[in-house]
Amino acid sequence: MYGWIWRHLPGNAWVRALLSIVLVLAVVYVLFQYVFPWAEPLLPFNDVTVDGQ
Repeated sequence: MYGWIWRHLPGNAWVRALLSIVLVLAVVYVLFQYVFPWAEPLLPFNDVTVDGQ
């Protein structure tokens, strides 16, 4: 998959590396802004079973 992305990016190696970094940052941004907030209520991290005494 990464090879396919690398082959389809335009430019020489430096331009491809820069575009790859931009793509990774865009994916991280989308994950933190949209995907993780949507999935957070579905995850059981706040379901604590220990009672405080």
